[in-house]
Amino acid sequence: MLIGTDIFLELMLDQKRADECEKFLNKLSRGEIEGIITWFTIHAVEEIANDSKIILTFLRNIENSVGLWIYETTSDDELAAAILMENNMLDFDDALQYYIAKKVGAKAIISFDKHFDSLDIPRREPGEYI
Repeated sequence: MLIGTDIFLELMLDQKRADECEKFLNKLSRGEIEGIITWFTIHAVEEIANDSKIILTFLRNIENSVGLWIYETTSDDELAAAILMENNMLDFDDALQYYIAKKVGAKAIISFDKHFDSLDIPRREPGEYI
């Protein structure tokens, strides 16, 4: 499964579903479930956090997560995502996540973003895995 950017931000920004995301990410960290994120997600979280302590904690958690794999996007991936934007009415972040999910054969995209609902990979929420 591909983990959307919003799952990390929900926890980091202490939003209303932060506890659900924390439990899910803890299971991922322990290797009880497996998932993948993109470097684009990591950079987006870093940009929004914009705080060295938060970023260091985030990166250390990513690095120490047994069940989490990082997909390094290429310029070809980003070109493909840009093309998908028009065809699927997605913003760039969503298009890139969808493209990578397809490319790696992800069974689901874990996200609260309902833009993924109309795609051929099911959108699931963290609570379904805790």
